[in-house]
Amino acid sequence: MRLTGKQTWVYENDIYIQSAGTAVGPKEKEGPLGTYFDITYDDLHCQEESWERAERRLMQDAIRQALMKAELKAEDIDFFLAGDLLNQIVTANYVARSLGVPFLGMFGACSTSMETLAVGSAFVDGGFANRVLAAVSSHNATAERQFRYPTEYGGQKPETATFTVTGSGAAIIGREPSPIQVKAATIGKVQDLGITDPFDMGSAMAPAAASTIKQHFEDMGRTAKDYDLIVTGDLSNIGAPIARQLVLEEGYEMGAVYNDCGLMIYRPDDDTVFAGGSGCGCSAVVTYGYLLEQLKTGSLQRILVVATGALLSPTMVQQKESIPTIAHGVVLERAKGV
Repeated sequence: MRLTGKQTWVYENDIYIQSAGTAVGPKEKEGPLGTYFDITYDDLHCQEESWERAERRLMQDAIRQALMKAELKAEDIDFFLAGDLLNQIVTANYVARSLGVPFLGMFGACSTSMETLAVGSAFVDGGFANRVLAAVSSHNATAERQFRYPTEYGGQKPETATFTVTGSGAAIIGREPSPIQVKAATIGKVQDLGITDPFDMGSAMAPAAASTIKQHFEDMGRTAKDYDLIVTGDLSNIGAPIARQLVLEEGYEMGAVYNDCGLMIYRPDDDTVFAGGSGCGCSAVVTYGYLLEQLKTGSLQRILVVATGALLSPTMVQQKESIPTIAHGVVLERAKGV
């Protein structure tokens, strides 16, 4: 059966990430992973007139890179699955308008990177598509304007705040052999432990990450020792220790195998990013840029990427509602004999 346990899909066919592309802004370019990104910009406007257009350009750049590496054109893609953080996922919608590929818009907040990858892989595994393009994006200035305060406002932030990554990642999924296989995906459940502070996303999302990791272990009959790396999306230095402890309380020790994309993308001594990175682009660019390269070179053999998302809206936060969160995990492996 493709459904394994309660929440995990194990793909029956050999499903590959045929190529991937990334594009990032200046802060990400300056970070420790800067050399792993395909396209980088020196300012947040990315040569565009507005931040929203800048985010759109980032997604278009990432897609162009993925298509170029695979030596494909847009008409070679059967379906485009994409999302972002903005209202009505306008970045993905406008990119789809120009791409001209059958489109399904998806929203799981910052978890959308693995949501699109998991669903796209299921399309290919089930024979509903030959090739699927999955993409997400986020932009620090667009997210701040929508969810908190515009950059120009200059509002102070607590140390628990995360810094939205300016970047986009895209991947082409298909059956043509490549060095990276998509092996399984665990679809998360919405979790809500009553956090109401939009400046503390790490604490809000940690229970969702822990729930999905624990369920993945149970469904697959595995532990952290079966992975070279287990990485969450954007819990940063507030949420990552909480997730580690919650998983431990469920009987699973992750130890040195565990890390977080929000901690990896920026320098640890950079206090301008507060608790660390977040946003759709955070797990996407770290995974499609850095982690895929580690799998290709053999530095990693099997990883579990668990992207986390806070499903909040400014309206509900203003009504003092708590923040529901979710996490989706995807298993990536270095293909044997490719």
